[in-house]
Amino acid sequence: MKNTDIFKRLYNQYTGKFITKIVLAALLSVIVAISTSATAWLLDPAIEKIFINKDQTLIILIPFAIILAFTTKGISLYFAKLIMINVGEEVKKIIQIDMLKSFIKADTETIENKHSGNYISNLNFDVQQITRMLSDAFLSLFKDGLTLIGLLIVMFYQNWKLSLIAIIMIPLASVTAKVLGKRMGKVSTQAQEKSGDLNRYLIDLFKNHKIIKIFQREDFEKSRSEIFVNNLKEKSAKIAAVYIRSTPVMEVLTGIMIAVLIFYSGKLIINEELGINNFFSFLAAMMLAYQPVKTLTKINVAIGQGLAAAKRILPIVDMEVEIDSNENSKNLELKYGNILFNNINFSYKSNFENKVLKNISAEFSGGKMTALVGHSGSGKSTLLNMIPRIYSPNEGNIEIDQQDISKINLNSLRKEISIVDQNVTLFDDTVLNNIKYANPDASLEEIYEAADNAMCKDFIENLENKYETRIGENGIKLSGGEKQRLSIARAFLKKSKIILLDEATSSLDSETEEKIQSALNKLILNKTTIVIAHRLSTILNSDKIYVVDQGKIIDSGNHKDLLSSSSVYKNFYERQIKQN
Repeated sequence: MKNTDIFKRLYNQYTGKFITKIVLAALLSVIVAISTSATAWLLDPAIEKIFINKDQTLIILIPFAIILAFTTKGISLYFAKLIMINVGEEVKKIIQIDMLKSFIKADTETIENKHSGNYISNLNFDVQQITRMLSDAFLSLFKDGLTLIGLLIVMFYQNWKLSLIAIIMIPLASVTAKVLGKRMGKVSTQAQEKSGDLNRYLIDLFKNHKIIKIFQREDFEKSRSEIFVNNLKEKSAKIAAVYIRSTPVMEVLTGIMIAVLIFYSGKLIINEELGINNFFSFLAAMMLAYQPVKTLTKINVAIGQGLAAAKRILPIVDMEVEIDSNENSKNLELKYGNILFNNINFSYKSNFENKVLKNISAEFSGGKMTALVGHSGSGKSTLLNMIPRIYSPNEGNIEIDQQDISKINLNSLRKEISIVDQNVTLFDDTVLNNIKYANPDASLEEIYEAADNAMCKDFIENLENKYETRIGENGIKLSGGEKQRLSIARAFLKKSKIILLDEATSSLDSETEEKIQSALNKLILNKTTIVIAHRLSTILNSDKIYVVDQGKIIDSGNHKDLLSSSSVYKNFYERQIKQN
């Protein structure tokens, strides 16, 4: 994406909404420029009338005018900066909301292909760079650009010969700015990557804190943490170094310029071609112009950072969703709940050559329980996630009651499906809100009933604030079994007609498992149920069992049939009997 296209996109989608405020800030910048220029110009009559001619009439008026000029400049600059800070923060908010919306609607596979730490860095580090470009850099472009023009007018008014010498500094400073801007774009990208690495490590550190303790890897992690922090420090220091690199260049140029100007103006004063009052007014204007020129050399650096950040952020905002929600398509008409897989093939984008599911054809009868068994990594969970269209097949199609699910309204499909996953996901919120998440419109009575059916009531009553207890990040304050039961309570509350159970009792002890199994039997009564279970004892009564191996269905039948016809299933069963 070209820089001009990025600017157009940022204006059309974000800054254009605040054009009135930006214009107001620009007008205030004009006042700042006029006030600064007036300060330099006022030195001409001040020196001539007061110091040379000793005119008493202006001894109060000119100092008052100088105070007024500085006051006007200060107030105008304050409000201009305040307006652009607010604009920058508003733009930051809108960009972050757009990014979060993109994360929420994105395909699960897309989100899984990039570590969350990198996304967090994009959301914070990169957006901050764009905000800085829009608020600080563009305000400086208005303010300092106009101020420089005003001061140049004063300088040319006082003496055009000296002014021509002085403006040589401007193109030299521009070349410096251009070189630094390109360099800053590269360094900024590297810093963002290191920021993402640190965020990623931080998330892993919190997530695996207990493992670090158990395996006594504290010293190793301390060393690793120093590496991540140091890498970011190195890049941040490099950004700062590049940013201030213009300072010595500008100082040298300014020193040379002042020396040349004093030499040449001395010649002009001796030859009576330049008055003392004109020289001091010119010198004041030139010295005041130093700050705008210095600031303008850094604008290109800030713009370079902002553009580099925009190139990373806009693709996230524009993330395409491959699993179409089909908002304008007809809703699923669920009558029997029969699910049919027709020649399904699937590969993950990250490893497209490796097929996870290979030519899968299977039928799951409505109102009955069907089980999937097989080794870990055989494709069972992926197959299960095809039904709510978390993933879409590369080839083949899935039908529910003879309706292709890829062509029906996605919300109507997912409304009819509940899933209890082996990896329970909970929010850092109250017990009540975690259960209610499945159905925000549910009454308290319905929530209590769902919790009771999922055998949650006993442990909830023992919590400090019962249903209003916050359970911590991903339910850290609860045991594995308690988290699993909350997940089951959500499935009860949703009252879906299709139930997907992926190792739903994997985190439960034997006593709790027996109770939960009873609750699950109530949950799945007369519903289409597909179960993945490590413990075959929980699926012995399934109407049909599919044996999955390396992405293929190799056998099917009920428990009794498979014991005699499937060596893989028989091996599973006999190993579990021995373990028990």
